[in-house]
Amino acid sequence: MQTVYVDVLIVLNIYVNFFLLRITAGITHSPLRTGRCVAASVYGSLFSLTILLPELGTFIPLLIKLAAAVSIIAFAFGVHGKKRLLLNTAAFFTANFVLAGAVYGVYTFSRPKFIHFNNACFYIDFSLVVLVITTAALYFAVRAVRIYTDSAPDGEYSVFIRAGDKVISLTGLADTGNALVDYFTGSPVIICSEESYPLLTGRELDLSVLPKGFRLLPCSAVSGSGLIPVFRPDEVQISSCTNGSKKPVDAVIGFGKCGGKAVFNPKLLKI
Repeated sequence: MQTVYVDVLIVLNIYVNFFLLRITAGITHSPLRTGRCVAASVYGSLFSLTILLPELGTFIPLLIKLAAAVSIIAFAFGVHGKKRLLLNTAAFFTANFVLAGAVYGVYTFSRPKFIHFNNACFYIDFSLVVLVITTAALYFAVRAVRIYTDSAPDGEYSVFIRAGDKVISLTGLADTGNALVDYFTGSPVIICSEESYPLLTGRELDLSVLPKGFRLLPCSAVSGSGLIPVFRPDEVQISSCTNGSKKPVDAVIGFGKCGGKAVFNPKLLKI
């Protein structure tokens, strides 16, 4: 009989859930704060305890898995309409099945003693290095696919930005030429006009004295290189002027010369 250590089980699932949520955010381009990702990962790890229950068959574990996926996604990303919730849940469920399928494939063909399956959950007692390499490979594979498939859409857009009690709406421009990414978080940077800086900060643009939460980010353009002030707002939403659809996005806001528009990479609109 396989011995299951609850502490190892919980830690394993927190780690796996964290990366699965990051993969989900990468697939759907949904904003995901680190704190919420960690909290949702801890919450989701509690569902792994069903492996300790007597075998429940096939149907009940799937229902539990579905309920867990929906609640974990709502916890991590929030609820921004049924469509967004379903898309994120589907992406999370798919990532789960891909990972579980790979593990079960190894289990079926080699019957290793370090893997134990029950109630649609698995317990692995093996090298942490192997787990890190496996999840990291899956994460970077998803990121590579997203980079390859992203393309510029047609249409006009509006970019809604909220920082505290200050809210602005700018004309959006989807441009694949904006490949700027925040070095610290990996989030795409939406470049807004310098004229909009006072609307969000209440002060004139001065690179020597930045408000709390702002920092300087190196930026290269056709005209040359330099530093631009960037910050992470409380909310960013891109709205299509063509069909009225709205999508919350994970992005950092930067300020520079961009013709009075909010220039964003079109990959933010994918899925």
